[in-house]
Amino acid sequence: MVESWREVVVVVVLTVYILGFEPRCVNGDTDQGDASALGVMFSSLNSPSQLSQWVPSGGDPCGQSWKGVTCSGQRVTEIKLSGLELSGSLGYQLGSLTALTELDFSYNSLAGDMPYGLPPNLQRLNLANNQFNQGPPYSIYSMTTLKYLNLGHNQLQGQLLDIFGNLSSLTTLDLSFNSFTGNLPESFSNLTSITAMYLQNNQFAGTIDVLANLPLENLNVANNHFTGWVPERLKNINIQKDGNAWSSGPAPSPPPGTPPPGTQLPRSNSNNKSDSNNSPSDDGSAAGSAGGGGGGGSSSKSGIGGGSIAGIIISIVVAGGIIAFFLVKKRSRKSSSDMEKLHNRSFAPVPSSEVQELKSIQSSSSVKTKTFDVSASINLRPPPAERHKSFDEEDFSKKPVVVKKIVPPPTDVTAYSIADLQMATGSFSVENLLGEGSFGCVYRAQFNDGKVLAVKKIDSSVFHAELSDDFIEIVSNISKLHHPNVTELEGYCSEHGQHLLVYEFHKNGSLHDFLHLLDEYSKPLIWNSRVKIALGMARALEYLHEVCAPSIVHKNIKSANILLDSELNPHLADSGLASFIPNGEQALNRDDAGSGYSAPEVVMSGQHSLKSDVYSFGVVMLELLTGRKPFDSTRPRLEQSLVRWATPQLHDIDALSKMVDPALEGLYPVKSLSRFADVIALCVQPEPEFRPPMSEVVQALVRLVQRANMSKRTIGTDHRASQRAENQDTHDDM
Repeated sequence: MVESWREVVVVVVLTVYILGFEPRCVNGDTDQGDASALGVMFSSLNSPSQLSQWVPSGGDPCGQSWKGVTCSGQRVTEIKLSGLELSGSLGYQLGSLTALTELDFSYNSLAGDMPYGLPPNLQRLNLANNQFNQGPPYSIYSMTTLKYLNLGHNQLQGQLLDIFGNLSSLTTLDLSFNSFTGNLPESFSNLTSITAMYLQNNQFAGTIDVLANLPLENLNVANNHFTGWVPERLKNINIQKDGNAWSSGPAPSPPPGTPPPGTQLPRSNSNNKSDSNNSPSDDGSAAGSAGGGGGGGSSSKSGIGGGSIAGIIISIVVAGGIIAFFLVKKRSRKSSSDMEKLHNRSFAPVPSSEVQELKSIQSSSSVKTKTFDVSASINLRPPPAERHKSFDEEDFSKKPVVVKKIVPPPTDVTAYSIADLQMATGSFSVENLLGEGSFGCVYRAQFNDGKVLAVKKIDSSVFHAELSDDFIEIVSNISKLHHPNVTELEGYCSEHGQHLLVYEFHKNGSLHDFLHLLDEYSKPLIWNSRVKIALGMARALEYLHEVCAPSIVHKNIKSANILLDSELNPHLADSGLASFIPNGEQALNRDDAGSGYSAPEVVMSGQHSLKSDVYSFGVVMLELLTGRKPFDSTRPRLEQSLVRWATPQLHDIDALSKMVDPALEGLYPVKSLSRFADVIALCVQPEPEFRPPMSEVVQALVRLVQRANMSKRTIGTDHRASQRAENQDTHDDM
């Protein structure tokens, strides 16, 4: 009997093998992850009747031929659902659609934020003609296979983030008919395959120089606020440029010392070999006067070429005269052999305490000020004659001459004078003091036009007066940080040994004040707002860690550095300061010792990292969960350290419910609370290698928000925020 059963089993197995059957997953012909993602998408689209066969769970998109879905094997490769009057959003599981190459939801009524975690291997993405108001998402930065991106005809606003550096395969980009502002991102210059770009009907400003060397064939920049000149090469393509404030007259030639073409400046034919070979039969002088490439041997006859050479000669003479002037003033003799040694010394950077800087000579023409390396055009070896001390009375024999490349002041932020800021802050009065941190005090500043900003006065013990040139470089670096959850730099001041940074102002103050300072408006943050703040801060850190190149370690994550606007959106303050300021890390370690935010490895070594930022972020999440300070000496000894007290209880639902901020009065979804605690537990692990990257934290919090569906028990508004903002408005009008 047993033998006969064995024979039956063998026959069945062989039959299955021969007929090509194989075990199926739960979702039939479709990969389970893909089916789950499309089920979530269907629910997020409000389960529209237009999508035949689609179901929220347990479906089989490939086997059941869902509308608009194309498969290859078990994987979903295309989703095309254009013009179906769909509403809602696209869900939170798009990132799992790793085989998807085309996603088209154009001409629908999708609204809100664009989906954050987009399919990573898309080649075509079309979300045009919807009602999205926030985007594009940062995940586009890693979509290296993307060839076509159309986000036109939405309601996208704000500055376009610098997230295009890896899109070297992109051939078509359409951002038209939105409300984007600010300059074009520098990463546009990396779009080395782009042939068509549509930027019309936005509010972009600045120049379009970043597009000068792209292989564009079609370009539309009409109806923006662009200024400057259209780069010469772009005049030879199909370009629409009306409705901008272009400069009139011929474009200026590059100032002396400007690198050869390949930069973003309009080209002259002075040193352009490629241009000289383009049209050898053309008239050289005519081409030169037009600013284009001319005949190979006629460039010296052109007005621009001659002007550039004359400018270089004049600059050399002026620079030589200035150097000679200071050399004549020297009071001590120095032999020519000594100066020979000085001249031959390496120009490698040395500690600032041993450096005598020789500043670059600056052009004072009507063109924007440029600097050039004096050592490249002037022989620094003086003749063997009597020489005197330089203007700072320091002997050359004690300090080597180092030519330092001066960073030009940033053009996208405002340069304020000390007088301006003293007037706006009431001479930095105590009444306008907003707070004091590791780098200095912050003051509220109200200007004559009614605009209110926040001024951070850098403490002289952190940043010394002789480092003014370094400060301009720091300002330039910080001014490049643009993210909805990072406090925007508006301006700076560097005068009379003072260094100040001017930031946007947020009326609702810091998260620390909301959680720990009671006042007459002290209604607590509701659960929804706490989750929103955590997600916003996670996105800010993800931007610093994973979008910025190189990565920026914040080093000072704490609730006092999280500022809240009138809608309780979080904004991370002091981004980049600790990384860019020399010795900034030491200042933090000195001031934040024992604060409760520092990761164990920072306490031991003083060295910060991306993972120590993740730890500090986890501590802030604990503050949001419990309403407690990270370290509170007024509590019993075992409860003073928030992490040490809370961590053992994060996975115990009963203990967790007792840890929650009593101010919430039990108004929170239990599952949401548990998932929130799970994220905290991952972030505050003592071993840095086990902490997740911020992109994973963002994804976890996005899933939390979507799944929780924000229980009706927590629906409401933060009256405290609105009352505080109204009170601030009243104060501003006084």
